[in-house]
Amino acid sequence: MVLDILLTIHFILLVLISLRILSRHDLTSSARLAWMVVLFILPYIGVVVYWMFGEIHLGSDFSRKHEQIIDKLHTQNPEVLGSDEALTHAIKTEYQAAFAYSANVTGFHTTVGNHAELMGDAAETHKRMIADFDAATDHIHVLYYIWLIDGTGIDIAQALMRAARRGVTCRAMVDGMGSRKMVSSKIWQQMKNAGVQVSVALPINNLIKVMLFSRIDLRNHRKITVIDGSIGYSGSQNCADPEFRVKPNFAPWVDIMLRVEGPVVAQNQMLFANDWLIENPDTAIESFYYPTERLGSPTSTGFAAQVFADGPTQRSGATPQFLGVLISQAQKTLTISTPYFVPDYSLINVLCATAYRGVEVTMIFPKHNDSLVVAATSRSYYWQLLEAGVRIYEYKPGLLHAKTLTVDGQISLIGSTNLDLRSFDLNYENNIVFSDTALTADIIERQYQYIADSEEVSRQQVADWSLPYRIWNNIVATMGPIL
Repeated sequence: MVLDILLTIHFILLVLISLRILSRHDLTSSARLAWMVVLFILPYIGVVVYWMFGEIHLGSDFSRKHEQIIDKLHTQNPEVLGSDEALTHAIKTEYQAAFAYSANVTGFHTTVGNHAELMGDAAETHKRMIADFDAATDHIHVLYYIWLIDGTGIDIAQALMRAARRGVTCRAMVDGMGSRKMVSSKIWQQMKNAGVQVSVALPINNLIKVMLFSRIDLRNHRKITVIDGSIGYSGSQNCADPEFRVKPNFAPWVDIMLRVEGPVVAQNQMLFANDWLIENPDTAIESFYYPTERLGSPTSTGFAAQVFADGPTQRSGATPQFLGVLISQAQKTLTISTPYFVPDYSLINVLCATAYRGVEVTMIFPKHNDSLVVAATSRSYYWQLLEAGVRIYEYKPGLLHAKTLTVDGQISLIGSTNLDLRSFDLNYENNIVFSDTALTADIIERQYQYIADSEEVSRQQVADWSLPYRIWNNIVATMGPIL
């Protein structure tokens, strides 16, 4: 009798969830198929998995609050948003479409008068960042997805405490999942005691509530560092040593970071303010400072740049669409490095089309990925890419965590976004897209260093993969739309 009742309940849930999947307008056909497969090959478990991970939502009023805060920030500080005049003045016509699309997503338009240095390695980033923290006079704002209690993590915490004690406003924010050990640590409490304002993005302290009313795997993956509103660090590095103690078998983590000065830093400041105010609504919106004297004009020296940021409360499909526009503008060369490659088919198609029309397309992945599922999915696309003429390299010395994209030696994209469906749909991300030949040349030189430490993958190698290995890769890739 009890078993009959359970079976009936399961059947009803199965039907209801199936109808829900089939009625959703925000799913691709492949995602619908993948979810239907999960439901029917994993009895009982499939229903639970869909309940926990099937819908992209953060609660009934989270999106509304998010939009309200963005509107207030943009209305109060319109000078931070950049301008279409700067776009037409500073960006070559053939590359303007990607910047225009980015502005349509975020409200952040092109700024000019920016300057940046490519950091040599993690050690230089660490040294320069600590020096900038120690020289801060007004405020320091940091947001990290992962903040480990290691050499880098402790040094950053101590620098924030020194700054807070001398009267600098310090705000430190971390993701509730990625930095959960930091949030419960002694040093987190020490920062609070020293006057550092600390906060958690997307907290998971009430796990049952999170699981019932939102998704636990919707995370804030951003890496934001802003000093006095005019100096910032942008790139792929979390607040952690390259040895990355939580996954030492894949170390070193190889990242890329820029030290940036100029008005684009104010856009990252506004992005931080949005994330902070969501979790700390009692903070005065006026307390976020933007140095208007450094926001530049269309004739300012320096390069043109703007922030591209995305997240689950923004327009669906924005990131792959932006990347598609950016990639399709390449005329000569396109080079991409990413640790996690789980693309949608629109991105695969635009990469192949770009190579087919004669652009030299190069992609660099880690040889040893910390996710077996991601590695299998990535390799399932190798043959299709290689057949189109894309050159693929696998980086050997460690886990290549740098997310870079360069176009024609003119345009670069640096930030936190991976080329995977998590970054496209589930994570809050932040990047800088900019036009500067000198800085892009530096990034391309770094990409060449990655290639020098990689081995090229040939079509013959892929053809020689064993049948079980190919089947494994393709089975995992079938689940790609819901990974």
